[in-house]
Amino acid sequence: MKKHNAIKVVLICLGIFLLLSWIFPAAYFQTSFVSQGRVQMGLFDIFNYPVVALQYFGYIVLYVLVVGAFYGVLNKISAYRVALDKIVSKFKDHKKLFLSVIMIILAVLTSVCGVQLALFIVIPFVVSLVLLMGYDKIVALLTTVGSISVGLMGSTYAYSNLNILSQYLSLGMGTQIITRLIILVIGLGVLIFYTMHYIKNTKKFSVSDADLKYYIPEEVKKADSKKVNVWPLRIVSIIMLVIMVLAFISWSGAFNITAFDDATTAVTGFKLFGFPIFSKILGTVSSFGNWTLTSYIVVIAVATLVLAIAYKISFDDIMQDSIKGIKNALAPAVVVLLIYTGLVIVTYHPFQLTIFKGILGLTKGFNVFTSTIVAILASIFNVDPLYVFNSVVPYLVSIVSDKTVYSVIWVIFQSIYGLSVIIAPTSVVLLATLSYLNVSYKKWAKFIWKFALTMLIILLVLFTILVIL
Repeated sequence: MKKHNAIKVVLICLGIFLLLSWIFPAAYFQTSFVSQGRVQMGLFDIFNYPVVALQYFGYIVLYVLVVGAFYGVLNKISAYRVALDKIVSKFKDHKKLFLSVIMIILAVLTSVCGVQLALFIVIPFVVSLVLLMGYDKIVALLTTVGSISVGLMGSTYAYSNLNILSQYLSLGMGTQIITRLIILVIGLGVLIFYTMHYIKNTKKFSVSDADLKYYIPEEVKKADSKKVNVWPLRIVSIIMLVIMVLAFISWSGAFNITAFDDATTAVTGFKLFGFPIFSKILGTVSSFGNWTLTSYIVVIAVATLVLAIAYKISFDDIMQDSIKGIKNALAPAVVVLLIYTGLVIVTYHPFQLTIFKGILGLTKGFNVFTSTIVAILASIFNVDPLYVFNSVVPYLVSIVSDKTVYSVIWVIFQSIYGLSVIIAPTSVVLLATLSYLNVSYKKWAKFIWKFALTMLIILLVLFTILVIL
């Protein structure tokens, strides 16, 4: 397997974006469509834009590296391998059921919390379990990237992903909630079926000894494993998961619950003899529901420190293992940086709206198929849901006078963006995971296209039904 294939794929996409900036005139929408003429990308921009991407999206790159450091330390803790072996042993007769449960959990977390990037923290863990169970990297990709993609297709209350749709379409978070739940359930059903079909038809899973050594911590002898206390690891892991759920659910935005906002204000505003002690100790802290990846980095850092103390790891070993983990995460981090460099390109050279206008103009008013094509292209160009929706929805709304189809527009853009995550050559979750697993994009695309096409057909039928109803 060639290394750094994911980086090559992203670089090709950046080259295509550069070329498109020379072919299509730039345009933007601000109450009306405004053409800017051609705004070509130049040679020096190739080197300047990664710096811009690092300025705006460097926290995501940092998050990937911190996750790498965390697993660098975790892989040296005997309790981690013992915990993995216990899980595998417990479900050795129900491996397919276990995979299905993991898929459901990841999809639901993504659907409700919008934690598609935050879930990078669990991907190495799930990969280790899948490989220990005797499956291969394709199963690992289906279990992780597939679940996140389905969760995005069937997003329900992921306010951070959907609030821009709510604003532009003037619709509440409960819009078409039953439809979105149906997409979530159908997507999970198709994904699980597709995964089980692959497992059933694969006579022998190909996983090299080098891969097993790279992705799975060193085995602990049975005699020694009985002496290992896994409870500190279990407690820390549970706390990390609970904090993720509480921190990334938009309590006030999605559910109008202000308890966490009020509690945070009370704590940071508390004064001891006139001194705001907690505010000074905590610094700038957001309430649960308003956290970012940067906030969660603090949780990972504290968890690493707690585990190091609990398992008596020296400071020198922490630093050495963290650096090793960062090196392992370096390639995925570069992939993330390059993908967001592409977002900078299409933002600074906005040729895409010209393309979208041409496609949408093929039909009069709202059309399911042209809107779907535009949603696919917008997802490839813009990678992040906020930018995907912002790139075209305001213009689309301006040319669609029938407000009764606005809820259908919501479902189209949400679900198509989610579908793109599993196959688009600019998908952050997909390309970073492919880089981590050293699986070529070509191999994955040749495998997953049937699933993607199946879901696209199902979604198109559903969109058409919604319009008719």
